[in-house]
Amino acid sequence: MNKKIAEYALAILKDKPHFHISFIMDVSPECDCWAHNDQAIVPNIGIAASFDPVALDQACADLVAEAPAIKGSMVNPKGENDLLGTDKFHHIHPDTDWQVGLEHAEKIGLGCREYELITV
Repeated sequence: MNKKIAEYALAILKDKPHFHISFIMDVSPECDCWAHNDQAIVPNIGIAASFDPVALDQACADLVAEAPAIKGSMVNPKGENDLLGTDKFHHIHPDTDWQVGLEHAEKIGLGCREYELITV
């Protein structure tokens, strides 16, 4: 499914101008498209933007990994560890490899996973 999402995104964006913005706020443990959810897993990080959607998604995932886990959240229910530097999405969903989508997106030319983070 992750590969298909990348392919659909490429079909939509190919040969068109595009700019992407991500709000890294209230990062939920489940897809935020669901009607129900749980508390955020990390504190609000901010807003990120890029002309490259793949670099943007990679940067957002890296920023979430670098952020401390919220105590009592699904990723840190007992508050025993802040999980700094860990893949919190994999921790919550160990059977899902979200990185496959970004790897495939890069392979098909949607963008590049490398980025330079400029803080404003």
